Amino acid sequence: MATSLRVPEDVKKRVARLAARRDTTVHAFMLEAIREKVEDEEARLAFHEEARARLARMRKTGLAVAAGEVFDYLRKRAEGGKPARPKARRIE
Repeated sequence: MATSLRVPEDVKKRVARLAARRDTTVHAFMLEAIREKVEDEEARLAFHEEARARLARMRKTGLAVAAGEVFDYLRKRAEGGKPARPKARRIE
């Protein structure tokens, strides 16, 4: 699929400069940039879909883990500890 883009002159110059510094072509540089942006956007959308699903499950079951407990757990893990996972409780 051939696609053409109208790229502003200042962006063209920046892309050309960066491509040269990376010892690649302008075309390859732009393809990589587009691919990275698509992957980032797909990951962001997947994250939001997962968050919506978890929120729906939390609302349906009424179970959740308090944010403070999650943060304590993560802090202890980051410090090298092996804390017990916080347990979900009924929210009110």
